[in-house]
Amino acid sequence: MYNGKIDPIKHVSHFNPRMVVHSRDKTLMCKVFPSSLGPIAMRWFDSLKLDSINSFKELTQAFGSRFITCNRVPRPLSSQLFLSMREGETLKTYSDRYWEMYNGMDGNFEDVAISTFKSGLPTEHGLRKSLTGKPVANLRQLMNRIDKYKSAEED
Repeated sequence: MYNGKIDPIKHVSHFNPRMVVHSRDKTLMCKVFPSSLGPIAMRWFDSLKLDSINSFKELTQAFGSRFITCNRVPRPLSSQLFLSMREGETLKTYSDRYWEMYNGMDGNFEDVAISTFKSGLPTEHGLRKSLTGKPVANLRQLMNRIDKYKSAEED
């Protein structure tokens, strides 16, 4: 479902393979496309003037043009370098912010993610001390270690 928060071009590129069996029937593609739209995009679709769209290509171009502002610009790697845990912030909140930013980046930066997550923790934080004393080799290990500390923090 298109929720207005993702890239509209990506939405169309995910819609097309699901309709591959019917890809030659462009009329059917136009009729089924609205079923992939959430409430905001559906309001746009319902407001289209009758006979204003003549093809599936026109429909997807109009859709892309209308929701172009929903394109997410990938964050630069440097954005993670300045992210740190705020005073009074829980580990859960910090890690949620961190992974949201990490997931918004293009590319695979596991090594950088591990070191920047650790350096964003206060020096006296138990998790930072743990990561310094016993470094992790990959993101899965980091996430497991974070989960252990989040559980302890919640208790």
